[in-house]
Amino acid sequence: MEPATDTPAEPVSPEDIEALRRFNRYFTRRIGALDDHYLGQDRPLGEARLLFEIGDGVSLRALRGRLALDAGYLSRMAKSLEAQGLVRLTVPPHDTRLRLIELTRAGRVEVEEQHRRADALAAGLLTTLTAPQRTELTDALATTRRLLRLAGITVALVDGATEDARACLDAYAADIDARFPEGFDKTDLVRPKEVTGDAGAFFVAYEEGRPVACGALRTLEPGVGEIRHVWVHPDARRLGLARRILTELEQAAVAHHFTVVRLDTHATLTEAQAMYRACGYAEIPSYVDHVYASHWFEKRLTDAH
Repeated sequence: MEPATDTPAEPVSPEDIEALRRFNRYFTRRIGALDDHYLGQDRPLGEARLLFEIGDGVSLRALRGRLALDAGYLSRMAKSLEAQGLVRLTVPPHDTRLRLIELTRAGRVEVEEQHRRADALAAGLLTTLTAPQRTELTDALATTRRLLRLAGITVALVDGATEDARACLDAYAADIDARFPEGFDKTDLVRPKEVTGDAGAFFVAYEEGRPVACGALRTLEPGVGEIRHVWVHPDARRLGLARRILTELEQAAVAHHFTVVRLDTHATLTEAQAMYRACGYAEIPSYVDHVYASHWFEKRLTDAH
C-alpha cells in the first residue's frame, strides 16, 4: 500500500483544533476515563475496553487492527487478563501464527457488570435533560461519530493489481450483481494495467486497516479520463466517503492532464446519479456502448479546478 494521498481541502484552524481537544478533555473526565478504577471496577479503561471488544472471541491480530494498539502493549494486557482468569488465550490448529482470545465465565460476568454500570452512568448523564434536549444530544452524537469515522479513514493510491484493489473490485461486483436485474459479469471490471501508472489510477480507502471503498480512473482518449467502479462497503455508507473517493479521482485526472472526465451508471443506481449531479457532473448523450449503462455524465476539470 502506498502512503495516503488525501489532504485537507484547507488548513485546519487553531479554533477547530482547540474545540476538539476541549471536548476530549471534558468528556474523558466526565466519564471517568482517567480513573484507574473505570466504572468503579478494579481496572483501568484500557483493560475494560479490551474485555468489551473480545466479545464472543477474536484474534489478537484483529484486535490490534481494530483498536490501533501496539502489539507488545496488547500482548501485555492480554496476559494480565489471562492471569486474572478473565480471558483464555489459544492457538488454532489450522494456523499456528494466530493467537485467539476469548472470555472465560468470569470474564463474561465482568463484562455484563460493565454494561450495567455504563448504562447507569449514561442514564445519569441524560436524566437532567429534557426529552427534546436528549434528542438534540443524540442527533449531535450521531453526527459527531459519522464525521470522526470519515476523518479517520485514509485514502491511498495503489497498484491496480494489489490484493486490496482486487478484493474491493470483487466486493463491488458482488454488490451490483445483486442489484442489477440482469446481474453483472466480472469481465466488465477494469484490468490492472488500465488503472496503474500513466494509464490511470486506483484508490482504496482504509478504515482501521480494512479496505472499505475504492474507485478507478482510466484513459478513455487523449485528454479524457473515465471514472469506474466507485464503491463503498455497506458498513461505511452515508459517511460522505464516495464523494471523497470521487474528489481523489478528479485530482488524479488533473495530474494525468485530463481536461474532462466521464462516467456512466446503471438505471438502478439512483443514489449514484444524484451524487454525480450534486458534484457538478452534467448528463450527456451516450459516449460508449456499455451494456450496464443507462445514464452518462461528464465534468470539465478546467472549470472545476
